Amino acid sequence: MVMAAGSLAAAIQQPVKVEGGLVSGVTGKDPAVLVFKGIPFAAPPVGDGRWSAPRPVVAWSGVHTADKFSAGCIQHIAMERKPWTYEFMTHGDISEDCLYLNVWTAAGSAAERRPVFVYIYGGGFSEGSAQVPVYDGEGLAKKGLVVVTFNYRVGVLGYLAHAELSAESAHHVSGNYGMLDQLAALRWVQENIGAFGGDRKRVTIAGQSAGGMSVHNLTASPMAKGLFQRAIVESGGSSVGPSAMRLGAHTLAEAEAQGEKFAEAKGAHSLRELRALSWQKLMEPVPGDSGGPARLSFAPVPDGYFLPAAAVDVIAQGKQNDVVTLTGANKDELGGFGPQGPVTAESFAKQARQRYGDAADQFLKLYPAGTDEEAKTAQSQSARDQALVAMYLWAKMRMKTAKTNVYEYLWDHTLPGPDAARFGAFHTSEVPYVLNTLYMSDRPFSEADRRIAEAMSSYWVNFAATGDPNGKGLAEWRSVGEKPEIMEVGDKMAAIPVAGSGEKFAFFKSYLLK
Repeated sequence: MVMAAGSLAAAIQQPVKVEGGLVSGVTGKDPAVLVFKGIPFAAPPVGDGRWSAPRPVVAWSGVHTADKFSAGCIQHIAMERKPWTYEFMTHGDISEDCLYLNVWTAAGSAAERRPVFVYIYGGGFSEGSAQVPVYDGEGLAKKGLVVVTFNYRVGVLGYLAHAELSAESAHHVSGNYGMLDQLAALRWVQENIGAFGGDRKRVTIAGQSAGGMSVHNLTASPMAKGLFQRAIVESGGSSVGPSAMRLGAHTLAEAEAQGEKFAEAKGAHSLRELRALSWQKLMEPVPGDSGGPARLSFAPVPDGYFLPAAAVDVIAQGKQNDVVTLTGANKDELGGFGPQGPVTAESFAKQARQRYGDAADQFLKLYPAGTDEEAKTAQSQSARDQALVAMYLWAKMRMKTAKTNVYEYLWDHTLPGPDAARFGAFHTSEVPYVLNTLYMSDRPFSEADRRIAEAMSSYWVNFAATGDPNGKGLAEWRSVGEKPEIMEVGDKMAAIPVAGSGEKFAFFKSYLLK
């Protein structure tokens, strides 16, 4: 059930003692919530700490006033990139000194032991920060959770692998520094969240897009064992077959080769020279590099240390951290990522033959596209159906090795605004609803939007509290079973069959499992 926020005014005794020293927070927009921004959870990864695992936090004297966000990690800053407007983007300063976290709590005392919700940002492992407006933690803190957001290194500073880096590592690995940052933040939560009224034995990790992929990686990592008890993956690659997301290099050796090529392009012939370069020089594009937010050259890699193998393979082997999981996708995921140029009947048929080969005729019967308009609709529907079948089959594959439940969803609600008709329920559009942060967006929200946000955030709060999203006043959400169905949420709140018809489901099942 949804928890009450507690007293009318936040009552955690200040200052709060955490690893490194004392911190004091400030009241949020709601006086029932205390906010602590910019708490260091590791030493600044600068100098020879660049491209190293995060090191213990540097102690400070006196009381650290935690009243403002830290700088974000190094990345390219964009005010908006439609359909992602201001509230979805990183703003403010950036720095290599960026390993800080934020806590929101409405607990009446440190003894309360409220469920803890740790949110991991998306951004293609190349951008994002804990100060993105829609990630504000007050919306869920008011509903009974202790909320934590944190920065982790992205792009070249977060995921560069290189033979010299591997050689200096005690574990003979490199890359994955951003994932090790996430691990450090979760360890900080285990050691310190009790002082904020949080229960370290009820920690939910959640993330969207690259944040969701990070949740998968943490679930697959033996190093994260015991650091969390529940997981939420929003649009984060819960898939099997060709849809399964294996980003960046497939092996550490491939990642090291890419890193060495990058270093040479920068004129750095040794690790010492590479570390001597300014971050501005590192961020300059190199020949053949398209740059941009969708670039995933620097991404987590199976290294045999943090990540034994791709997360989907770890699950298939039954070696994952077995925690109850909630995962889903959006109706119009391709909004903002669509194919270049208009979809035509000719291009749709050509793409179908390239992808499905001998099965293309059957596919085109299931998704007819005699006109360009039909082709546009067929492409959207078929992409959605394939993604949902892949997600259901992922859950079925997981059921063979896991003892915990999976809850799956399809988000169907269009985010209101001037581009609503164009982008629909696009990638990331569910975030302000599930995090209960409509107040951070300058959009024409209606009473229907507020009702949806109330229901969606209640599902998330219930799941964080008990491992089950269901609660009083909410439509029943069944865990994945033998029947291929999924929970549609947003405008509708009901179970629906995966891919609609038996023929479409059978087609994609055959394709994905071949």
